[in-house]
Amino acid sequence: MSRDPYKNLSTDDVSRIIQMAWEDRTSFDAIERQFGLTPNQVIQLMRREMQPSSFKMWRERTVGRDTKHESKRGFTVGRFRCPDQKGS
Repeated sequence: MSRDPYKNLSTDDVSRIIQMAWEDRTSFDAIERQFGLTPNQVIQLMRREMQPSSFKMWRERTVGRDTKHESKRGFTVGRFRCPDQKGS
C-alpha cells in the first residue's frame, strides 16, 4: 500500500505550496524542507490541483530553471523567511 504524501496537508498548505511553486526564486528544495514533498510530488500536486492549461504553463516555466534547484544555483545564501512559515 502506498503512502499518500498529501493526506496531512491542509487546504492552506496546498495553497502555500502552489504559491511557492509558482515563485521563480523558491526552490523545490525549500518546499521539500518545509512540507516534506519531493519535487516529483510537488509536480503531481500541481497537476492534480491546477487546470491542465495552467499546469502546462507552469511546467514550461520551471523545466530547466536553475533557481528551482538549489544545487544548480551556484550560491548558498538563504532567503528571508516569514515567522509564519513552517519548517526550521
